[in-house]
Amino acid sequence: MNRKLQTVVTFVKINTRRFFRDKAAIFWTVAFPLVFLFIFGGLFGKNNETSFRVAIVNQSDSSFAKQFVDQAKQNKLFKIDNGIKNIDDANDKMSHSQLDAAIVLPKDFGTIKDDQKYPSGNAEVIYTQNNQQAGTALASIMDAQFKGLNGKFVHSETPFTVTAKQTNTHSLSAFDYTFAGLLGFSIMGIGIFGPINVFPELKKQGILRRLHTTPLRVWQYFLSMMTSQAIIGLITLFVQFVVAITVFDLKLVGNVFALALFLILGIIMILGIGLAVGGWAKNERQAAPMANVIVFPMMFLSGTFFPRFIMPEWLQSVTNFLPLTPVIDGVRLIATEGQTLVGVAPQLGLIVAWGIVIYAIAFRVFRWE
Repeated sequence: MNRKLQTVVTFVKINTRRFFRDKAAIFWTVAFPLVFLFIFGGLFGKNNETSFRVAIVNQSDSSFAKQFVDQAKQNKLFKIDNGIKNIDDANDKMSHSQLDAAIVLPKDFGTIKDDQKYPSGNAEVIYTQNNQQAGTALASIMDAQFKGLNGKFVHSETPFTVTAKQTNTHSLSAFDYTFAGLLGFSIMGIGIFGPINVFPELKKQGILRRLHTTPLRVWQYFLSMMTSQAIIGLITLFVQFVVAITVFDLKLVGNVFALALFLILGIIMILGIGLAVGGWAKNERQAAPMANVIVFPMMFLSGTFFPRFIMPEWLQSVTNFLPLTPVIDGVRLIATEGQTLVGVAPQLGLIVAWGIVIYAIAFRVFRWE
């Protein structure tokens, strides 16, 4: 093996071993992103079903009302507080946000009137101003259910109808959007915070100064860092994919090898930012503020925690050119929409362009001490 490349391999082993011996680095790189994954997975995962915290105040003695209450208790849409027997108790809990709404069945609910042959009644959905959205949504859902029930008793003509039809194309869930952003968050941690934590410490200990006296070149050191961080990054992201698929039912549509290659390129590009900041800074006091100035705009504007399409159009145009944006967009397109590397050519082009600019800066500002 070429001696220069052998030097690179040696430093790859050193950097990788240093990482796996550092418990704090393992926690912040592997475990900490999993905490966010479980939080956002619980909020937006497909297993998270919509439900309403309600109380049912049944003032009717009719058998139909009792049947309605029994069926509501079996409905996963409702989380019923069985301890509430009157509207005053329900109002008290709603005022403390312990309930979304109260369903009141009046005395005549479910009774058969003299001029009718079927039961009828008007259920009241009561909610506070703070829970207006949940209350109106619950009223709309119950109205749709009652319309279906009414059709069993009274036949009515329906001149206009609507039919639902499913297409064969893949669509993105809220969790799919969030998961791609969480991968971007992890890549930032691997690529930026890794070097800015290591380099100042190595300078402080004089290790980089001693390395500078050897035949080691900057490009060899950078190449070894790129390789080791790519290995560490793939392991970290693989763990997140396993958790997302097994726990939160993530549907991985795209090609695994294309996704892995794209992730490696993304990690290497973002790593250049960490190498530039860590290589420039003399100590932690210089590195940390500079890293925050770079990281926070990308964290909130690149689609890390929420999709960019909800932003104003002018802001979307600006965020298109942030370094992390093409990484997250490309991961989302490959993983959840099945795009190939050709299909994400615009994102790859931005990653390559940013990589050239960032590494040019990193080589320029790197200091051994």
